[in-house]
Amino acid sequence: MSRSWIRLLSAATLLAAVPLPALAQAPKSGGALQVVVTPEPPMLMQGLNQNGPTNMIAGNIYESLLRYDEKLQPMPSLAKSWEISPDQTVYTFRLQEGVTWHDGKPFTADDVVFTLDKFLREVHPRWRPIVNGQVKAIEKVDDLTVRVSLKQPFGPFLLSQEVASAPIVPKHVYEGTDYRANPANNTPVGTGPMKFGEWRKGSFVKLVRNESYWDKGRPYLDEMYFQFIPDAAARATAYETGRVDVLTGGAVEIFDVARLAKLPNTCVTTKGWEMFAPHAWVSVNLKNGILGNKQFRKAMMHAIDREFGRDVVWSGYGRIPTGPISSKTKFYSNDGVPTYSYDPKKAKELVAASGYKGEVIRFLGLPYGETWSRWAEAIKQNFEEVGIKMEIVSTDVPGWTQRTSNFDFDLTFNFLYQLGDPATGVARSYVSSNIVKGNPFGNVGQYSNPEVDRLFAEAAVAPAEKRQELYTRVQQILADDLPVLWLLELDFPTVHRCNVKDLVSTAVGINDSAKNVWKQ
Repeated sequence: MSRSWIRLLSAATLLAAVPLPALAQAPKSGGALQVVVTPEPPMLMQGLNQNGPTNMIAGNIYESLLRYDEKLQPMPSLAKSWEISPDQTVYTFRLQEGVTWHDGKPFTADDVVFTLDKFLREVHPRWRPIVNGQVKAIEKVDDLTVRVSLKQPFGPFLLSQEVASAPIVPKHVYEGTDYRANPANNTPVGTGPMKFGEWRKGSFVKLVRNESYWDKGRPYLDEMYFQFIPDAAARATAYETGRVDVLTGGAVEIFDVARLAKLPNTCVTTKGWEMFAPHAWVSVNLKNGILGNKQFRKAMMHAIDREFGRDVVWSGYGRIPTGPISSKTKFYSNDGVPTYSYDPKKAKELVAASGYKGEVIRFLGLPYGETWSRWAEAIKQNFEEVGIKMEIVSTDVPGWTQRTSNFDFDLTFNFLYQLGDPATGVARSYVSSNIVKGNPFGNVGQYSNPEVDRLFAEAAVAPAEKRQELYTRVQQILADDLPVLWLLELDFPTVHRCNVKDLVSTAVGINDSAKNVWKQ
């Protein structure tokens, strides 16, 4: 046998020994998905309420014009395509054909115009400032075309069409009614892949397959059940015993994730939070005595062992932030930004220089489970080691919301979504125009700096190449002023059965999972 034949046979033998990659399996239709959501949402009308549990359920009932991949690039949803004028002030959306509402009525451009120009302008805290401040006109071109004209270029506009920020609602159901009192709020009508089926209070919400869904062949599931189980340990047990398939981010204590991850047929992912990039910090009430002293705030920052918080309290999930903008969000920069290492010696020096006289600092606990309680205790110990007296004040969710909204605290935990762009998700925590009681996610620390206000305002409408410069400067100023104490860029792991496929396929994860998810 010739040497060339030997070489060929040897190569063939080697190739035969290399396992071929498994062919991608086609999605299988049918079945029910059991998902844990906590706490139970107050309502499912997504235009009126945007808390986490509402979004996780209602984002599968309602749809927006666009969806987003993990890099926050827009993808078609109710809009099949879009065009942007050369001066970036006119957006023309061409809508999907053959879309119907869950009650059988046709979806048209009239619904989009009504939603964006009327309904959400009145009721939605995130869309209202955009439409009032940036939008000149919202017009129907024809039944399947909508044109939005801006007053000036606004970089984050395309990112504003996420389902929780701009859910499209049926004009024929809401026009001429009291939006907040409309009976349809209890039985929501959307265009999404799943329809509302049943809400058994204290137990579950059931969604059923939309047989008339416009994206033919989808969804694959017959039903989705969103289970409400009050206790974190009981939620973990429900997964262990096979009662549920998915534990959404925050459903179990973070320290329990590693144990659950070892169970058979169990997968863990931190994907699906790219749009939100949750940023955790200690809010500081700058109007309360010594807390208005920058030296004292810097002392607190150096006193907190943030690495311990990440590695022990949060079991290694997350990243230490450098300032107000997450490293996952556009226009992040640490260029020229002051840094704060864990340094008890320096913290003691700053405490002494600040004039602190031993007054007790009240820390309002965040009632979101044992992880947050452990974190508060760790910070209390950090503070005691440098001579700062701290008292933890316990409360429930309504109590925390009320007290934080009314500025009735010294320090408290908070975490806010960055929403893909500083103009929409970051500025609201620092601009003086947002020092308004009644919202726990505004500028509750009452920080005011005219230069920061100016930079945020200019950056929102500046050309893309100028925005980075402006946002870099605002990060430098805020990191020096320390209006809040940034702790962690949070990662919320989702625990699920490995045979649950394509659970997370967009930057909002569980919030619009029903379109693609299937069970093997």
